[in-house]
Amino acid sequence: MPESAETNRMLVRADHLKASDNPTFVSLLDQLHLREARLSDQQRLLLRYLDAWQLDYLGDYRAARASLTAIIREAPDPALRFRATATLVNVLGAVHRYEDAFVQLNQLIEQLPRISGRELRWQGLGEIAQLLTAAGQYDLGASYARQMLDVIPAGETACKASYFIEHARYSGGQLGKHDPQAEEAIDECARAGESVFANALRADMASVQIKAGYPAEAAAMLEKHYASVRHDRYLITTLRFDALLAQAYLAQGQSGKARTYALAAVKASAPGEFTDPLRMACRTLYQIDQQRGDFKSALDWHRRYMEADKGYLDDVSAKALAFQIVKQQVQAKKVQVDALDKQNKILQLRQALDRKAVEASRLYIAMLALGLLAIGLWLLRLKRSQLAFMRLAQCDSLTGIFNRKHFMSEAEQVLRYVQRSARGACLVLIDLDHFKLVNDTHGHAMGDLVLRQAVTACQAHMRSTDVFGRLGGEEFGILLPECSMDSAIERAEAIRHSVAQLSSAAEPGIRISASFGVACTRETGHDLRQLLIDADQALYRAKRAGRNCVVAGKQGEGIVIA
Repeated sequence: MPESAETNRMLVRADHLKASDNPTFVSLLDQLHLREARLSDQQRLLLRYLDAWQLDYLGDYRAARASLTAIIREAPDPALRFRATATLVNVLGAVHRYEDAFVQLNQLIEQLPRISGRELRWQGLGEIAQLLTAAGQYDLGASYARQMLDVIPAGETACKASYFIEHARYSGGQLGKHDPQAEEAIDECARAGESVFANALRADMASVQIKAGYPAEAAAMLEKHYASVRHDRYLITTLRFDALLAQAYLAQGQSGKARTYALAAVKASAPGEFTDPLRMACRTLYQIDQQRGDFKSALDWHRRYMEADKGYLDDVSAKALAFQIVKQQVQAKKVQVDALDKQNKILQLRQALDRKAVEASRLYIAMLALGLLAIGLWLLRLKRSQLAFMRLAQCDSLTGIFNRKHFMSEAEQVLRYVQRSARGACLVLIDLDHFKLVNDTHGHAMGDLVLRQAVTACQAHMRSTDVFGRLGGEEFGILLPECSMDSAIERAEAIRHSVAQLSSAAEPGIRISASFGVACTRETGHDLRQLLIDADQALYRAKRAGRNCVVAGKQGEGIVIA
């Protein structure tokens, strides 16, 4: 076989194996680089693309981005430019350049109708499905993934498309503990030798099982395929396996194993990256040390957990907001283009006017002017819509109060103000007691109703200057500026009483109560992070004291009101 033909065969084989058998793919790249001096320009550009793909796979996003941008600029082949653009979308998402990623994504979507090759449509649809799912557009992401099933190229299987569909269902909370559709997708990927996608779906299933109260099943599945994940060397899936195993073993009371896996997830996480596995691992280590009574270490892990949790939630919000911003920009641009087109028609009409058609032409101009006015009103509506999206990014969709990110921002501003004016403030953390039992027994709809009623009960005791937000799940926070410890305890006790009274208004058999932890700047200082830690410790002591009570102050100095 001539060397050029053999090189083409190696390139095609490497391209096919890059995700399913990465070690063999890397070996083929090494062999191809030995022949690089004898490659044609087209072969050399394809090899550069495969090198960039591997950099993306290994997490070296800066180098991958530089190489892909150069390929898009230099490659004469439009198909290769399309592939490089699709991979660049993935890289931009990984480095948190979400607006740039969605701009590139929009270009891919616009090019798709002109792309006939099955391989190109397969890759482009896959990148679109992944990024839309990451931005919270689960149904839209799944719809693009389903289009992949119609263009499966030679040498591929339905595995990747099935994974994107099932991951979108998982992200949207639609996956069951034993989900036949997801299990079939896992089997399909396993039969195709696509272990990266099979293991990523197993991690999704394990997460669902742990939340449903079946940690032993989750741990058994994760342990069975742990060696396969290590072999694949795909970092995010490895981190998820470690963090989920830590959660599963802690739920079974095996804190030693839980600690080992949690520490592995923390150690392998990239510095400065706040991923979901990292925050899960830090929370698990915090819970382990808290159970052991090692409060100093627990506080340190709690601080790291809060930092990772804030970074992760900020990143999730940034993706969703970037999607909406780019979507609005595209719509506004389209409307502006339509407006310019109408203006051109008006100018053309004016030039064509003659004396016999003046009245009719004026009428037509008036109609076009009304069209321009309608477009202007539409642009105003789009602007208002953008402002509404900004408000949505600040508020919790269920309760209408501040979400965690905006609560932290507002609370930090208030604390800086009271510190400058030499005044005090208090932080109250609230956690609904046995809330998981309400969800498990009466359903999530009743759980959502209880959360909204609890927020209404709290708001009845709020001042206009108070900062109120949902920190996650059934946990809430209230920052009370210019408030003493005694006053904060009285207000917390009044809220506790109002929440407890909800039991009489709820469905028979539902008991509603809450535990409260209070910390004040007089003892803790004006640092929000330390206030949260002290209030959380007080809340923990309230739980240990039997729940439905208020605990204030640092350990050993607390005041308990039952």
